[in-house]
Amino acid sequence: MRPAPLFRERSRTVQVITGGVVPALFGAVTGLALGASAGLYWGLSLLALIGGVLAGFEHRDGWGGADRGLVGGTLFGSFLLIAHAISGADAEVKLPGFEPILIVFTAIFGILAGALGGRLRRAVIARQPEAGSLSGPESPQS
Repeated sequence: MRPAPLFRERSRTVQVITGGVVPALFGAVTGLALGASAGLYWGLSLLALIGGVLAGFEHRDGWGGADRGLVGGTLFGSFLLIAHAISGADAEVKLPGFEPILIVFTAIFGILAGALGGRLRRAVIARQPEAGSLSGPESPQS
């Protein structure tokens, strides 16, 4: 089984969309949910965290995943606050007194999620048998 392609192997267009546009749009949708429903906000936030772990799988290790998580988490948090401010709705979840600190929190969670995904990918690949070391009737005999 071949692992998913690495982020750096993808086209620049796909990198921009998956590394920038998706976290920004998802942050904006979550920001709108912040003014609509606490449950919806927390559900989308959890989904974003899972997405951060999955994005980390596109990197060789935790460091690459952490870098991607920093960018994704920062974009997510920034667009969350921007969309919420534009909506003008009251937040259904208590925000910190200094709201921009939320961007720091989402960046930290993004780093941790991306790093976890990168580490998991590395661990899975390390446990896979070498492609040339098949056992059983399909393996070439010397």
